[in-house]
Formats: sequence, C-alpha cells, structure tokens
Amino acid sequence: MTTATAPSPTSTAPTPHQVWKRARGLLIALLILVIAGITFAAVRSGTNYGHLDPRSPDPKGSRAAAELLKDRGVSVTVATTLDEATAAVGPDTTLLVTGPNLLTPSQQRRLHEATSASTGRTLLIAPGPAAVSRLAPGVRAEPHRPVSAIPPSCALPAARSAGTADMGGIRYTAPGSTATACYPSDGTPSLLVRKERGDGDTVLLGSPDFLHNERLDQQGNASLALQLLGSRAHLVWYLPSLTDPSATSDDGSPNGTDDGRTGEETSGDESDFLDLIPSGWLWGTLQLALAAVLAAIWRSRRLGPLVMERLPVSIRASESAEGRAGLYRKAKARDRAAASLRAAARTRIARLTGVTAREAHTSHVLLPAVAARTTITDGELSILLFGPAPADDAALVLLADHLDALEREVRTS
Repeated sequence: MTTATAPSPTSTAPTPHQVWKRARGLLIALLILVIAGITFAAVRSGTNYGHLDPRSPDPKGSRAAAELLKDRGVSVTVATTLDEATAAVGPDTTLLVTGPNLLTPSQQRRLHEATSASTGRTLLIAPGPAAVSRLAPGVRAEPHRPVSAIPPSCALPAARSAGTADMGGIRYTAPGSTATACYPSDGTPSLLVRKERGDGDTVLLGSPDFLHNERLDQQGNASLALQLLGSRAHLVWYLPSLTDPSATSDDGSPNGTDDGRTGEETSGDESDFLDLIPSGWLWGTLQLALAAVLAAIWRSRRLGPLVMERLPVSIRASESAEGRAGLYRKAKARDRAAASLRAAARTRIARLTGVTAREAHTSHVLLPAVAARTTITDGELSILLFGPAPADDAALVLLADHLDALEREVRTS
C-alpha cells in the first residue's frame, strides 16, 4: 500500500459570491422590514399610547369612551402622576384609576386618604388583593374569572339601565357592609359600589374590557361606561406610571412589599408582563416567528431516502485510495488499514478459488481452498489472511506485499 501524501482535494465549499447570491433575497427582505419598522416607529412615536388611554384609538384604548363623555358635557383630564390625581379630587369630580396595581403601598395609602376625604366618585379598575386592602379597606378580592356578557342582577340604576355588559375578571365581596354588588360571575360580583362620606362612593370594577374601543359598541358597555364615568361634571383619568416621582416611597420599598407579605401573597397585585407590551409588538413578534419557520422549511432539505447526485468534481479512484491511506497514516490506524487490505484480498482470492462471496471471509471455508493452490502452510495463510494488526508501518507495508504475492500465486496456479 502506498504511503505517498495525498494531493489536496478540490474544494467544494461555496464561494463568497455564491453565498451572497443565496442569501441576498433574505437579507434584502430583512433590511426592508427593519427600515419599515423604524419608519413606522418614527411616525407613531408622538401618538403611541397604552391600554385604557383616553387618547388612544387602538382596540385596547379608550378614546371612544372619552369622546362620548365630552359630547355629554363631561370634561376629561388625563393625569399621569399621583400629585395631579390627588389635587383634582372633589365633590364634582370622578377619579378613574386605570392601574391601581402599579402604585406602591405608600402611593395607595396616600390615594385612599385623598379620596376618602372627598365626596366625589372613585373608580378602581381591577385592583388585586393587596391594592384592595389599602384602597378599599373591608373589601376582599376573589380569584379571576373570564370576561363574558353578564346581566347586572342588581338594583344599581346605572347597571339596570345598561343591562348586560362585558364583565368578569377579578371579583369582590364586602362582608358586613351595605355595598351594592352587580354582575355576578360564578356567584360573586365583578362590580361593587361602596358608599363613602356624603354622596361619595368607590366603584370597584373587575375588568376594564367594557371601556376598550373594540368593545364599547357591544352589549350595554357604552351605557355602563357613560353612567359610571359621567356622574360628575369632571372626570380625571389617572394613568399610573412607573416613572412617577412619588413611586419612591418613604419606607424605601417601591416594589410594593413593605408590609411583610411574601411574593406569593402579593402576586394578585401585579400586572401581567404581556399587558405592559404594546399589542403591535406582540403581533410583529408572531409574524417574524412565522417568517422564520417558513424560511427554515424553505431552506431545509427534503426528507426522504438518499438520492444519488453527480459530484461537482470527478475524483480518480487512485486519488481516493491515496487520500484514505493518508488519513489512516495520520491517525495511525494500522488495524483498520490492515483489515481493509485483508478483506479486499480475501474477496479477490475467493473468486479465483471458487468460494462464494458470502463465505470469502470465513476462515474454515476459504483457507482450505487457498491452501490447495499454494505452497504456503495453513498456519501462515491464517496469519496472512486473518491475523492480528501489524505492529508498525513497516509491518503493514510487508503485509501488503505478502498479500499481493499470495494473490499472484493463486492466480497463476
């Protein structure tokens, strides 16, 4: 067997030009998406509002309800800080708190002090257990239920006039009080009205869905929204923000766990992470994921049996043999090289001696047939055709020479 160094094989790796031709379509599409996203964000950067924002025309916004209230003569003011919200409370004011769970404990206590001293109306949207304990003491929050069309089932004039509305979500009970309970979900109300000082009251709503633009024209949602929010001449639409300076409480616990509650006990007081992400980003992420899956399917190989393909470059058999020999030599795989040489020799000798290909590698069948055509003893034949691996390269070369000599002797016998 030759030990000459194998010539360098012809490279079949794609060239940079080929890589560019294959990937340019995907890269151009990605560039267009990036440019479109930047342009869209720049155009909408000044008018991008969140959920329940009275300035937002998005499906989850509340611009429709705010416009209807203005048409009825109710002035609507947006407040984004606690100072603005508490300064506006009064007997002729309705304070709508869209995110009471975002307020820190100190902010919640301060808001409750301001609203309890007023004779106006306070609406709390879906406060959790911890928020309820500070904003409406004596009220207990029950587990969340799906939002659906629910009849009022109460004597509250606003609810009876509105009729069925999209309610549900968090439910509330006020044991030992004269609070009015409406829109029961699984027997527990999702709207609770509790009288405060004078003509003031606090309204707890388990879900904000009936205020969304996409649902305002369904059921009795518009009527319920106008009557609850339009009972006073002035409406303060409070949108709590995490950037509010008052969020840094005096007790040093801006995360809302100053009263010793564990994370599990305050979990109902936290908004879901997905609620804080604009809906457009969620849809965009879903579309990008779908595009990535389709691109992977498009670029993936077809599943199924192997298909013979023409090689891009023709390789001579001698080059292939030399290349394999070079790999064996580099790996010092004399055992594999010897096994390959012996197997090939046995196959060729078997045809010369009349032994079938199936029995060519069976010693008790092949050796007697070969011994009858040579002068080599049975022991030497066994070592030559079925023996152990050579100890070094010189022994491997000697084995190859002896196998060639044996094949020539059998062929000429």
